[in-house]
Amino acid sequence: MSMNKSYQNENEQVSLCEALDRLLNKGAVVVADITVSVANIDLIYLSLQALIASVETGKQLRGSE
Repeated sequence: MSMNKSYQNENEQVSLCEALDRLLNKGAVVVADITVSVANIDLIYLSLQALIASVETGKQLRGSE
């Protein structure tokens, strides 16, 4: 079996600029569920979703140019 070339060596370091460039070019979705409770009573529930991408990548993901 051959490894996919997109996988990187775990010891390889990536600069912050390169990581940000990859993130903006491909996009990422961040999902979080937060529950605030007091005395085992749930008071607030937040479900958060955020898409992080460049404007051009966002347009491509939506299918409009």
